[in-house]
Amino acid sequence: MNNIRLVLLSCCAPCSCGAIQQLADKQIPDVSDFIVLFFNPNIFPESEYTKRMQEQIKYCEAVGVKYAILEYDHDAWRDAVRGFETAPERGARCSLCFEYRFRRAAQWARENGYNAIASVLGVSRHKNQTQVDNAATSTCDNVQYMPIKWDDNLRTQINRSTDFYRQNYCGCEFSIRKV
Repeated sequence: MNNIRLVLLSCCAPCSCGAIQQLADKQIPDVSDFIVLFFNPNIFPESEYTKRMQEQIKYCEAVGVKYAILEYDHDAWRDAVRGFETAPERGARCSLCFEYRFRRAAQWARENGYNAIASVLGVSRHKNQTQVDNAATSTCDNVQYMPIKWDDNLRTQINRSTDFYRQNYCGCEFSIRKV
């Protein structure tokens, strides 16, 4: 049996709740320990970031799981996607964004004794799971990427029974949709 210490890279509570529950219930084989990592400098404006972060913290604390919040440096993120501001949703900008976030998550994982990363960045209808997996595979040096297929039914069930703050865009200032 492997001793997998997993970092779950999360974008928001509505997307991560099912994965967190599966991990807390030890439904993912060989994962001995996990932590939820909130690293989302792509979210704009900062007030939106704060709402999502607070929901993530509230859910993690309610379920009793560990979490870490990394820096919010929106300017550094903008530098990482510079030149692709007008790229379409699910286009090159998203790949660069995922790579940027996975690179930082992998660094954090290594520095804190974790040896694997999974994410919920592809569960939203706004994103493409294959694109997320490709970004992770190309950037998670020395940290195993685990492309876990999360239980969508569980996520839906938890979302229906909660009062999560929900948003209608991925968070990126370049993909904000007018309602």
